[in-house]
Amino acid sequence: MNLFTPDETATPTFSAAPLAARMRPSALDELMGQEHLLSVGKSLRQAIEQDELRSAIFWGPPGCGKSTLASLIARTTRSHFESFSAVTGGVADVRKLIELAKERRKAYNQRTLLFVDEIHRFNKAQQDAFLPHVEDGTIVLIGATTENPYFSVNAPLLSRARVYPFQALGNHEIAALLTRALTDPERGLGERGLVLEPQAHEYLAAAANGDARAALGALELAASLAKGASITLAVAEEAVGQRSLGYDKMGDTHYDMVSALIKSIRGSDPDAAIYYLTRMLEAGEDPRFLARRLVILASEDIGCADPSALPLAMAGFQATESIGMPECALNLAHVTLYLAAAPKSNACTKALGRAREDVRNAAFPGIPKPLRDSHAKGVRALGHGEGYLYPHDYPGGFVKQSYLPEGLPSQGEPYYQPTENGVEAKLKARLRRLWDGDTNENT
Repeated sequence: MNLFTPDETATPTFSAAPLAARMRPSALDELMGQEHLLSVGKSLRQAIEQDELRSAIFWGPPGCGKSTLASLIARTTRSHFESFSAVTGGVADVRKLIELAKERRKAYNQRTLLFVDEIHRFNKAQQDAFLPHVEDGTIVLIGATTENPYFSVNAPLLSRARVYPFQALGNHEIAALLTRALTDPERGLGERGLVLEPQAHEYLAAAANGDARAALGALELAASLAKGASITLAVAEEAVGQRSLGYDKMGDTHYDMVSALIKSIRGSDPDAAIYYLTRMLEAGEDPRFLARRLVILASEDIGCADPSALPLAMAGFQATESIGMPECALNLAHVTLYLAAAPKSNACTKALGRAREDVRNAAFPGIPKPLRDSHAKGVRALGHGEGYLYPHDYPGGFVKQSYLPEGLPSQGEPYYQPTENGVEAKLKARLRRLWDGDTNENT
């Protein structure tokens, strides 16, 4: 044994473990958050307390208590408990565990609870390895995932398990956890007599983004950096370093965040829109993806209510392509704020949908002969172009005539139904006036 080789016969002391591991709850009532699942009388709590838990998927963000709850179940269940990580293990390891579960069930009539962390890391074919053994009761599967299980977990397996959605911890819950860790003399830092200054306390709670593990890790580092008995805001900021924004460009958060951005612009809330845009950019989102979404929104949710929205969004897209980050963030902010403040209309979206429905499902009797091309040799004899009225020959550049094939629109209502919002109100009035017979553009 020397300074560089650990004594393999020694038992590690509890204090050698990271603070997050030492502060892991030893009872359900110590677990922060998830009251919607674990408060007295809730079905999940009852199933755990009565040791009657069936196959389940724990779905939620990092550090919200999924693995912690699994460890509590391991302490209380009469079943044999096995823990497995899909990050470090493979299907071969799963098969070994299942064979042991079969032997255990046969020899001792004892069921096996198998906890699989990061179950979404297994592809759907690999997840099939669990299916027959969940079905016949050899194992009770508890899977933990940060990804939406309705997309990442095999449908047959999902149908045999109940999904429990976990929520990120709130700042007040993280703050309470920090206080507990700071004052607990046995598992936490209580023996050191440290004082966490209010601003530092608030900062650490907010910087964790609902992740208890990250919060305790930052507190432990801050305690080691503190030069006296006080953990100041400056020390807390140094401990946190580059603040994690809790954003996965390929996961659920990506889709939730862009959904929030789009809905904020659609709802004409510039403050919310610029916040979500900034959060995604700061987390490293591809600015071209955001620029494309803004171009789509300009037609989908604004359309003819503000005809300048689409050219502005396209200009923002071109600027993003040409300039790149970080400068193009200004262009994207410009476009986002304008689109959020602009009048809204989904009449373009609805018109496209109505027309698409008829194109796909309604009979098409052919283009009316007056609208067909009459320049090709011999087609005039077939009546192509015959009876067409040239609008510029009439007052106001308009003349009533039929353009759609007979029987369309099939529902009897116009495809395009302008709203009363922004410029579209003027377009609506103009179309009504023209088709009512008033061709004077000055009225």
